[in-house]
Amino acid sequence: MSINTIGRCLGQAEDGSLWFFCRGCDAPHSLNVGAGTGPRWGYNGNAEAPTFTPSVLVQHDQWEPPATTLEIAEKIRAGEIVQTKVTKVCHSFVTGGRIQYLGDCTHGLAGQTVDLPEWEAAWNNW
Repeated sequence: MSINTIGRCLGQAEDGSLWFFCRGCDAPHSLNVGAGTGPRWGYNGNAEAPTFTPSVLVQHDQWEPPATTLEIAEKIRAGEIVQTKVTKVCHSFVTGGRIQYLGDCTHGLAGQTVDLPEWEAAWNNW
């Protein structure tokens, strides 16, 4: 997927979706803005200090512990380690180029507010 940098902390994909990098998830999140079908967010039009409304809720399932090494993967296959599917939650308000993580986040930034990172640097290091 091609995502072009359009401001300090935003990228834009070919389909028009806007992307920002989430420090809590250590991953990018995308939003559809403007007219169209499906869920849409309001956007203040400022790629240097974006505001999106309403809140951004991202949920995904993840296996824990993750099979991060061949040794762990082999132990999982052998039944020595049992994995559990866990739902991860990232819930935030993005306002004025800052991200306020709400208390229901399952990552370590729950309850904190931080600046959105530089899009290009974060995307290139992801």
